[in-house]
Amino acid sequence: MATVSVPGREKAVLWSGAVSLTTVPAEVVPLTGRPFGGRLESYRIGYVRLSTLEADAVRVSRTAALISRGPRTEQQVGVGVQVSGRAVLEQDGRRAEVAPGGLVLYDTARPYSVDYPERFRTHLFHLPRRLLGLPDHDLRHVAGVAVSPTEGCGPVLLSFLGVLAASAHSWSVPVGDRLAGSVADLLSVLVSQQAAGRKADEPVAPNEHLVRRVREYIDNHLGDPELRPERIARAHHISVRYLHRLFESEGVTVGRLVQQRRLEACARELGRRSRTVPSVSAVAQRWGFVNPAHFSRTFRAAYGVSPRDWRTLRTTGGG
Repeated sequence: MATVSVPGREKAVLWSGAVSLTTVPAEVVPLTGRPFGGRLESYRIGYVRLSTLEADAVRVSRTAALISRGPRTEQQVGVGVQVSGRAVLEQDGRRAEVAPGGLVLYDTARPYSVDYPERFRTHLFHLPRRLLGLPDHDLRHVAGVAVSPTEGCGPVLLSFLGVLAASAHSWSVPVGDRLAGSVADLLSVLVSQQAAGRKADEPVAPNEHLVRRVREYIDNHLGDPELRPERIARAHHISVRYLHRLFESEGVTVGRLVQQRRLEACARELGRRSRTVPSVSAVAQRWGFVNPAHFSRTFRAAYGVSPRDWRTLRTTGGG
């Protein structure tokens, strides 16, 4: 879609509507008084939506009002790969300036804005949040964070996304489905790396070391169906009451944390592409769920789909 043949005053309106349709609903405001010009191309690669935007200086805002009016299926994780021009993204109180060759991560479930202060070209990749199988607090740690071409697995992801964008028109549906899974895998690694780094840089609060040991203990014993607050407290020589007090500031109860980490482990294993495919019930039991029906209900409540549908989405790109 290009604005070349559109009357002057309608160019920005048309381009704004196209951006909202191909990415997520957003407000678009030109930043210059000159006649606006822009181009937009959009492709589906499995469950990944790729949109290439080229336009004059503009601000793109995803407001709380737009989010509240939209369905949950619009909740996407976004990756912006800057090709030319600069981008300045603000989300969750963070401000990330992205130079050409860099990328920025953002979460469409919460408000954000992006300023492109000059003529620019960018690739935007969107994929459903639930398909990453990552905890929400990790996404919150990295939303609004710029990643340089030399940082962590950023070079790998940047190179892969660049090739993907250049050849998006040529992939068949089966190949696109597999490529989408690779995007999700690489993005999950990058988010985990970035979240771990940001947590390490944060000041250590009182009892933080004990909280970390408890979290490590939980992660190392997820397969134990008897992993309950009483056992966790006993292993750390503290009372159950004190254990619960430790986690009051964590925004999650100990029992809910155990369930959340088990679900994340199941989601990762069910989404892994492999020649040997264990049954859903075998995966659930391996990570401490003894009741298949309870596991299925809990998984659906957390991820919006059944465990079997999740496996299909993550391994074939279907749905």
